[in-house]
Amino acid sequence: MCSTGEEPEPRAEAGSTMGTDAAFTSLLEDSAEDLYESAPCGYLSTLMDGTIARINATLLDWLGLERATVVGRVRFADLLTVGGKLYHETHFAPLLRMQGQLRGIALEMKTADGRRLPVLVSSVVKHGSAGEPLLIRTTVFDASDRRAYEEELLRRRQEAEQARAEAEQARRRAETDRERLADALGVLQRSLVPATLPAVPGMEAAVYYHTASPDRLGGDFYDLFPIDRGRWAFFLGDVCGKGPAAASLTSLTRYTLRGAALHNPEPAEALTTLNAVLHEQYTNSGDPRYCTAIFGIITPAPDSGSGADNGRTTVRLASGGHPPALVIRADGDTDYLPTPGGLLVGALPAASFSTAETTLAPGDTLLLYTDGLTEARTGPARNRLFGDDALRAFAADRAPATAGEMITALTGLLKSFGNGLEDDTALLALGVPTTRTTA
Repeated sequence: MCSTGEEPEPRAEAGSTMGTDAAFTSLLEDSAEDLYESAPCGYLSTLMDGTIARINATLLDWLGLERATVVGRVRFADLLTVGGKLYHETHFAPLLRMQGQLRGIALEMKTADGRRLPVLVSSVVKHGSAGEPLLIRTTVFDASDRRAYEEELLRRRQEAEQARAEAEQARRRAETDRERLADALGVLQRSLVPATLPAVPGMEAAVYYHTASPDRLGGDFYDLFPIDRGRWAFFLGDVCGKGPAAASLTSLTRYTLRGAALHNPEPAEALTTLNAVLHEQYTNSGDPRYCTAIFGIITPAPDSGSGADNGRTTVRLASGGHPPALVIRADGDTDYLPTPGGLLVGALPAASFSTAETTLAPGDTLLLYTDGLTEARTGPARNRLFGDDALRAFAADRAPATAGEMITALTGLLKSFGNGLEDDTALLALGVPTTRTTA
């Protein structure tokens, strides 16, 4: 039973072997001539001078030529384009004679209808028994697909290079435009605040302005100017918004306060005038805009050389929604000067502003600032505000300090905030020096 069951397997192996042999036999029935003529590549044999002695049907079909017009009548170089023929004569043929063979040389052949056929050519010199060169055997492969692929790669590379060049040009134009915009904004920003502070007899004034972004106009403002021979006006504030609209509001605010001060220098009256102007200009037109501001009048004491008031300067100020001024005494006593009840300037048609008054003795300094300072973010995570208490402690630690020394210290503080300083910040310090100066 076992031997009977195993009999079909040898018969199956025999049948498989017979089928394979039959397939090989069928292939071997092709003659060498058929294999040569119908090969998937072009074959040709030439004499040493390049005259074509034999060419297969595949190459003739590619070129659209007749055998009778080619064999013995043209040279291999005649089948090439002008550029291919030049390369053949100057490089291909000399190298072939020296080396005896060349492989995979890219050339272009011309067809009967004038088309260009990209090909890869390999040639070998056949020598006789005595070593003399007899003929050249050459194979030709159609490289149309490869050429198309290479041309597509080249086109994509050129497109990529052009895109990179265009992107670089766009980047440079953008940088140039940003530089021009920054320059223009810088000029406009400087026009919104005084270029320098005037010299106030018997006092020292110092200022610093930090712009959070060079690409946007800031909204902080300040000024210091004379009212008459014995009094000086000053103000500092912050308008809502950024950019050109804020710049327009800043300009209107600054010149309104200057005009109001010359008409009536009482601080509360100056802010009342500004409130009326802003409310009429913006709120009534459907585009409400407002600002915070602190406005003051300083009256330096005459340097008479005697008397209790010698060297003491009177300061009267009012605030409209602005952080209070900080008074830094020569003995280190530091505190804010409260101005309660002050509303945002321009927010309401009628607003009341209260006035506060203090005196500055030699060595005392009055500091005005915008909220960019106290609202700067500190700490490793930038999640804490600097705050009023920290500012008071910072100033007290540096007392006594002149106005210039205090602004220098605060400038370093602002820089230490790094990216935690997100808003524009204006600082104005007015101090009475320990040594009196006269105009």
